[in-house]
Amino acid sequence: MSKPHWRERLKPVELLVLSAVLGLFAGLVVFMSTRDIILGLIFLGLAFIVSLVVLAMLALAVEPNLEEKLDLREQNEQEDRGH
Repeated sequence: MSKPHWRERLKPVELLVLSAVLGLFAGLVVFMSTRDIILGLIFLGLAFIVSLVVLAMLALAVEPNLEEKLDLREQNEQEDRGH
């Protein structure tokens, strides 16, 4: 079985970092407008979770390109031969 490409391994990290940035932005906007740290932290957490779920669902909705389809077909053939 072939090892996953570095881009495939970093995809979850990309989603987490982007969600963290969006959450931090939302938390800072709320904190700067209300000056309430607790409310800012609540919105930071909410924005992080919501953005993570939305980005993950969008990543699942993307259809694989030709190269990915060929790679999946090769992996399936290797599994069929191994079992």
